[in-house]
Formats: sequence, structure tokens, C-alpha cells
Amino acid sequence: MTHLDNRIASVPLIAREVPRTVKFHAPEIVFGVDALGEAAHAAARLGAVRPMLVTDLGLIEAGWVTELTEYLRSAGLRPEVFSAVTPNPKDHEVAAGFERYAAAGCDVIIGIGGGSVMDAAKGVAILATNGGHILDYVGVDRVSRPVPPMVMVPTTSGTGADVSQFCIVTDTARATKVTILGRTLVPDVTVIDPRLLTTMPEWLGAASGLDALTHGVEAYVSLAHNPLTDHHALRAVGMVTDALAESMAHPKRISDRLVMAQASLEAGMAFTNAILGAAHAMSHQVGGLLDKPHGVINGILLPHVIRFNAETDPRPYVAIAAGMGLPEQFAPPAEAAAAVADRVQALAREVGTPRGLADLGVPQEVLPRLAAQSLRDSCMTTNPRPATVDEMTVLFRAAM
Repeated sequence: MTHLDNRIASVPLIAREVPRTVKFHAPEIVFGVDALGEAAHAAARLGAVRPMLVTDLGLIEAGWVTELTEYLRSAGLRPEVFSAVTPNPKDHEVAAGFERYAAAGCDVIIGIGGGSVMDAAKGVAILATNGGHILDYVGVDRVSRPVPPMVMVPTTSGTGADVSQFCIVTDTARATKVTILGRTLVPDVTVIDPRLLTTMPEWLGAASGLDALTHGVEAYVSLAHNPLTDHHALRAVGMVTDALAESMAHPKRISDRLVMAQASLEAGMAFTNAILGAAHAMSHQVGGLLDKPHGVINGILLPHVIRFNAETDPRPYVAIAAGMGLPEQFAPPAEAAAAVADRVQALAREVGTPRGLADLGVPQEVLPRLAAQSLRDSCMTTNPRPATVDEMTVLFRAAM
């Protein structure tokens, strides 16, 4: 066992509610160095003839799309590439992707990229069998028809979109991000090759790592958490805390990228089943408004949300403090929660996250609107503490 395994094993498992029947959604997972070629085999097994690769220009420049395309052609497939995806994928980009999918007669969808690419790929899949406009499906379980087979190949270490039942899209008319949620959106296969993480720019390594950390923390304290998600959430928290800064200091070192790839996977399996909380509900609004990196916004918001939630019940943060290896795990719960918030804030600063939302360009006058929109976000339903618009506005102001 590693020191992290020992740390997690020593965390006291305290029943936080009466045991209940739970479901755990996960795709088939292929994990390892040089695993990229397995995506072609997966697509073929799923019946592909004309698979569509959804990606972005950065991944094409890095050479990963060319490598995957060669694998697909070697498997006898005729891939179509759609690369017009930008960070925080827009509703019109999803529509354009679907038009290309339909015109080319595609069958299986392969997303190779970060969370934005994989969310766009899921959006194309929704429209391929359900029709209409992507914003028609905002909310929970509104995708009624099965979608085409999906294979995901993550190139960042944090979004968890490759294993999740979430699809996040920017509503450009309202300048906000919206959440589409449902088990239909869990991909069939995820192929995780840590080599692909070595070409991330530094800011993206920081952003995606902080996203994974936020997934772990919010999944563990979520109202929908369960014993099957708790272990994955705590492992993700410990792995990111231990490895994020090292992976950025040594971006080509595969051993560090391997740890961060697993951290992202563990966090993804936790949050897709336990859902999330206020940090994500708030982050979606800021990201939609300013088109800024989601993980960076999470890194700013999460310490404030931890302190807010801990005011009513700090006990779950004792286990998180233990997962992080903090000595305050042995202190009273309120002290443990404060230490967790401080450690998250310190890590975010260490990897270069701005000190507050004002540094991202968020104006004070929009905070009440962002607060009201946050309360309507699906992630808010599982936050452990309910909130009013005024309380959310105060939270946003604290994060400025």
C-alpha cells in the first residue's frame, strides 16, 4: 500500500445516514501508458464504420488526433474530424458538430480532448438521436432516446467528463453555462493514456487539477454521496493534494501524470454518482459570463464554499482533512474544516490561480444575478447547506 492508501484506510467511516439502495454509473475503463490505440478497437466493437472525432485545434497541433486517426484507419474505419470546439463549448458549436455528423453519415462518436471537447461530443450525441436544439435538454433526464455509442479520450487531468453523466454547454444568448444531466450521457468507453497529459499548457494543468479536487470535495459532502462514492472522492482529494504541484513542475514525467490521470478518474466516478455542490453551481455562472477556465474558477470559489457549508456541519471535512494528510484531522471538526479550506486555497495559489474573481474581471454589479442563477443550477440541489440569493451573493463577494 502507498502512503495515500494507508491514509485513506485510516479514515474513520462514519455512517452519515441510514443505508439505502444506490446505483453507480461508470463506463468501461481502459487505463495505461500507450493505451490510445485501444480507442480504435473500442469504436470497432461498438459498430463504428464512420466514427466522428470531436476535438480542438490544440489537440491537432499536439499530434494526438493524427495518431488516433491512424489507429482508426488501421482498424478499417473511416474517421471524420470535427475540431471547431472552443473552451466552454457553445450551443452553436454543438449544432455545427451535429450538422457535420449527419452530413458525413457518422455512427460512433469519439471525443479526444479536455472537458469542453467531451461535453461538445455528448451534445452532438444528444442531437443525433433526439433532434431539436441542445438547450431543449437542460435539466435532469430530459434526453429520452438512447444516444450513439461514445468513446472518450481525455487529454487533461480533472474534468471527469469521460466517465460522467453531465454535459455542460454555454447558452450564448444568456451568457451562462447550463447543465444537462442523465445516465444516458455516461460514455460507453473511456481510454485514459497519461502520455496525452504531457502536452497540456501549464494553466490547463492547474485548472483541470483544481477541478478534480473540487469534484472530490463536493462529491464527498454531497447530499447524494454514498459508500460507493466516498472512497473514490477521498482518493481523488489525496492524490491531487499530493501530485498536482509536482505534475506541473515536471510536466513530461509520466509517473506524476499517471497519478493525476487516476485522480481525475477517481473524482469523475465520485461526482457523476454523488453529484456536486455550490462551488460548481457558482462556477458555471462565472464561466458562462466571462468564458474563463472552469477549474480556475473552482479553485477560487471552493475554499469559500467549504467555509460556508462547514458553518452548519463541519464533520464530513474531518475525513477530507485526513485524506489530505492534515494534522487538523485530530482537531475538532470546525478546525478540520477550516484547515481543509486553507489547504485548498494554498494549493490554488501555489499553482498560479488568481486570488479572487475580481482578477478574472467579474464586476461587483453582476453578483446578485450570478447568485440567483446559481440557485437554479442542478448542482445546487445536492449542496449540503441550502442557501438564499442573499447568502449566495455574500459568498460571491467573499470570493472577489
